[in-house]
Amino acid sequence: MTDANQLDEGVWSQTARRTDDGELEIGGWRASELLAEFGSPLYVLDEADIRERAAAAVADFSAAFAEIGAEVELHYASKALLTIDVARWMQEAGLGLDVASAGELEIALRAGIDPANIGMHGNNKSGASLRRAVAAGVGTIIIDSAQEIERLAAIASEFDRVQPVLVRINSGIHADTHSFLATSHEDQKFGLPIAAAGEAIARIRELDSLELRGLHSHIGSSIYDAGGFGAAADRLMRFRAQLLAGGPVLEVNLGGGFGIAYLPSDNATPLAELARGIAAEVARACAETGSDLPAFTFEPGRSIVGTGGTTLYTVGTTKTVDVPLDAGGSAERLYVSVDGGMSDNTRPSLYGANYCVRLANRESDVAPRLVRVVGSHCESGDVVVHDDYLPGDVHPGDLLATPATGAYGFAMANFYNCFDRPAVVAVRDGEARTLVRRVTIDDLLAYDCAATEEETR
Repeated sequence: MTDANQLDEGVWSQTARRTDDGELEIGGWRASELLAEFGSPLYVLDEADIRERAAAAVADFSAAFAEIGAEVELHYASKALLTIDVARWMQEAGLGLDVASAGELEIALRAGIDPANIGMHGNNKSGASLRRAVAAGVGTIIIDSAQEIERLAAIASEFDRVQPVLVRINSGIHADTHSFLATSHEDQKFGLPIAAAGEAIARIRELDSLELRGLHSHIGSSIYDAGGFGAAADRLMRFRAQLLAGGPVLEVNLGGGFGIAYLPSDNATPLAELARGIAAEVARACAETGSDLPAFTFEPGRSIVGTGGTTLYTVGTTKTVDVPLDAGGSAERLYVSVDGGMSDNTRPSLYGANYCVRLANRESDVAPRLVRVVGSHCESGDVVVHDDYLPGDVHPGDLLATPATGAYGFAMANFYNCFDRPAVVAVRDGEARTLVRRVTIDDLLAYDCAATEEETR
């Protein structure tokens, strides 16, 4: 195994380092200082890391698609992590924004994002959310069902607006990933299969209040190679070639889902390399179908904010458990319980996502022990880190850090067992500021009508 104190490059954010006395530091702030100032657990965003990855993504895709003579835009997939500040970071780096709910749309608008640079997703958009999107001037709404066509057309007519739309296509290509993350096979809730999409597109073209901009596809998440995008592009390009007889199809959005390294052993493809591979695949698909190159759009989320986030915890208890082995006998595993869990990172319990962990308040030369880091919730599946090594002297009061939690940690946080919800803090060049404050027990009680009634008596 590797050094249990080592901060492996590629998993940790760019400014994460060990101080001379062994403590974890991010953005010029020690872990102990952050928890003393902002509380534990805590989401820490390396602002410089995230901003640099956003700008690099724009540059990498622009260069790759310029080589094949195609235009390309990036829209940040805000479902990964969205606050007003994060939305502004994305805009400043040259990305548009994708939203998937009325709430995400409101945050984007409050951040001052140009509505023309916003795309709105969702398999079950309400009339109210569609009305808000149309009224705000959202640039693109992604049609997800035949029923949505009529609903949106009527609303656009109310506002005397021609609403640009994409149609989400189930290409039948899906990522080699967990079934919960694969989103383009036919037996799932998103989009329209190609067999049904032609009729839907014909109907859109009949309606004066809708403008067909193009096609959308998303094959899944945590993808490490360009092959799946190439296969999806091939099917979409062939379908697009058929559609061109009825009118223009100016844009093809191939979604996102680009993977990152969660473990030192993960071999995540650099985004620049992935961009070049995808560009080559779509160029081939266009050439083979004899079609022109449309404008392309991609929706990176995790690949921009994932590595830039670290979650800090405080150890409460440790417990040694004998684990039976298939070959007979047993082995020891040290269970390390922290003051968070599935309420601040539900991915390990939801679909077995793997993370690594390191001591954050110190280094240790004690021999490593196999550990499972678990949360404080009333679920046996409340796991933060399934398997990793920590120094054998890890003890109550120690601080732990799990890297690569920028995407889908805060975004999927919940209030199970009425736990606090950690604050989100951005660190940069020795400065730290709260982006989202901690949600406390008092905040939760404010939602309980009986509690509020008692306070007013």
